[in-house]
Amino acid sequence: MNEKIIIYQVFTRLFGNDCRTCVPGGDKVTNGCGLMDDFTPRALQQIKSLGATHIWYTGIIEHATQTSHVQFGLPSDHPGVVKGQAGSVYAISDYYDVDPDLATSRLARMQEFENLVERTHKAGMKVIIDFVPNHVARQYHSDAAPNGVEDLGASDDTNLAFSPNNNFYYIPGEELHADFDMKGYHEYPAKATGNNNFSCWAHQNDWYETVKLNYGVDHIHCSGNHFDPIPNTWHKMLDILLYWASKHIDAFRCDMAEMVPVEFWHWAIAKVKEQYPNIIFIAEVYNPVEYRNYIHIGGFDYLYDKVGLYDTLRNVICGYATASSITQCWQNVDDIRDHMLNFLENHDEQRLASDFFAGNAEKGRAALIVSTCMGTNPMMIYFGQELGERGMDQEGFSGRDGRTTIFDYWTVDTIRRWRNEGKFDGRQLTPTEVSLQQFYSRILNLAVEEKAISQGEFYDLTYVNPRTEEFNPATQFAFIRRYQNELILVVTNFDNYDTRTGVIIPRHVFEHYGIDELESVKTLCLITGDTFNIAFNSNEPVRLQVPAHSGRILKIVY
Repeated sequence: MNEKIIIYQVFTRLFGNDCRTCVPGGDKVTNGCGLMDDFTPRALQQIKSLGATHIWYTGIIEHATQTSHVQFGLPSDHPGVVKGQAGSVYAISDYYDVDPDLATSRLARMQEFENLVERTHKAGMKVIIDFVPNHVARQYHSDAAPNGVEDLGASDDTNLAFSPNNNFYYIPGEELHADFDMKGYHEYPAKATGNNNFSCWAHQNDWYETVKLNYGVDHIHCSGNHFDPIPNTWHKMLDILLYWASKHIDAFRCDMAEMVPVEFWHWAIAKVKEQYPNIIFIAEVYNPVEYRNYIHIGGFDYLYDKVGLYDTLRNVICGYATASSITQCWQNVDDIRDHMLNFLENHDEQRLASDFFAGNAEKGRAALIVSTCMGTNPMMIYFGQELGERGMDQEGFSGRDGRTTIFDYWTVDTIRRWRNEGKFDGRQLTPTEVSLQQFYSRILNLAVEEKAISQGEFYDLTYVNPRTEEFNPATQFAFIRRYQNELILVVTNFDNYDTRTGVIIPRHVFEHYGIDELESVKTLCLITGDTFNIAFNSNEPVRLQVPAHSGRILKIVY
């Protein structure tokens, strides 16, 4: 794939909420809720201008909520097993429907989603939605499924703790209990909880609002896998994938994919791609031991690079690791590097600018350059990241934890001010926020436009740049990207101070790429637009002034 994918993840119900007086734990009437219609052609063009090629609309599918929609024919969810007033978007209550909170007309919500997909495509971007395969809301029931589609659990034998024909796992003869107040919620027999708690007790820190789906793996009696004949759940989940693929979406981000057997993915992804060959599958997988299985066997296009590059860059930003540790990070996944999805923020992680991470969004500039420009693989940012959103609100169920809530009705301050009621005129942003947004836009667009970044080869310069008077591998990281007769030198500085650095380019680079060594060559700084001459040979370092927490990206045409 020649296109460098830049994903803009947006929590759909928060993007367009303009309420300035949100109350912690407030309901929808009090705090408001964003809509799919808030993604107007102007809004989408603004997102595209940041460099985005794809939008991940997080939270599209109907999920459990404490908001009543009985007037639209939808059953109410019991508040004892819903987290927050709005509810978690990962507690799916109907796989075949759109969350009614997101619609201007609740009865036309599917049409509004289809219109959103069409608008996004007209804006020149592709659409990603969640597929949540591991668990569903405790009171799951589909009233929007196509005729002939049997509901999950409808034919289960609840007397059996495990059966490959069941969609859920049960604790026969036991009612669900909890070490917190479930407000009168009753479930008999108890179902296993989504985070693999196979007991009748749900705990405060469990995913207690969900129940685990059964893909034929006997977690109860440990009798192994029962994949022949194909388990009932496999067929039902494939039907759901094909249903949403038919809505002209372009990719699925598959929640907690590693908690679902790789054999299912091998079977299901192949069948979806038979009908929709260009659709992309992105997996949330955290176990590096399983990476290659989920790519080579499961068939995923991309996996989260969380425990590798994300964790490494976080430690470098916070001063817990050296910049040179980035080298080992990419080497660990070198054979599958093109399949790794890079990010510095998402809905699960703490905001970079929060007190729990860097405390200042400016400290993420160097990491943005590295994670965006080091490979041809995708890069993802989380809405508001480009504005320095701090995530330090205490929204309700989600406390002050440095994350933007996924459970509550709320507004995102930076996004609300950037939108300025749909005008996107920048008047409510601070100069610092505008500067950061421009930096993000510059780096992300460069990654798409420069072929040396989107398609080129990678060459790490760490091994020839040990600690010297001119280079400090503890806080500096440098590499080369090359495509045909274009070479890009990237030098980053994670230090708190501007630094004068000297980067050695080894003789092997010139020999490997067939480049003549020159005493001096004209270069263009792709970030600032400045042109100047640098040494371009293996005998003399490239000497540069590199800003604190940032970097230089130099383009050389030879």
